[in-house]
Amino acid sequence: MSCGEPHETDCSEVLDHLYEYLDREMPDSDCAKFQEHFDECSPCLEKYGLEQEVKKLVKRCCGHDDVPEGLRSKVMGRIELIRAAERGEERTGELPDPVAAPAVDDDTAGSSPQPSAGRKKYA
Repeated sequence: MSCGEPHETDCSEVLDHLYEYLDREMPDSDCAKFQEHFDECSPCLEKYGLEQEVKKLVKRCCGHDDVPEGLRSKVMGRIELIRAAERGEERTGELPDPVAAPAVDDDTAGSSPQPSAGRKKYA
């Protein structure tokens, strides 16, 4: 997304860090750069406004639940892994792949599956 005009801070950088801006999780100097960008770029300002409203809606509907300890760091770690993958960087040892096969229990490793009831077992 871009308005087609050159900016000191690129639209893609602003949109990549939009939630950090919304959550006030960035240095004041970066916040000032983002605010300047929003003043100049109506497509990014529109996206900011939309995400701000979504954030308010989520807070109103879900803001009363306790979050398990460590969840935020796990989510942020996974987001960073995805961003690194999109940039073509490889990172290892951070978090397991959520779609990877489950770990094999040592007690059942190497054993054959048991025949189903009603099936004949042939030697």
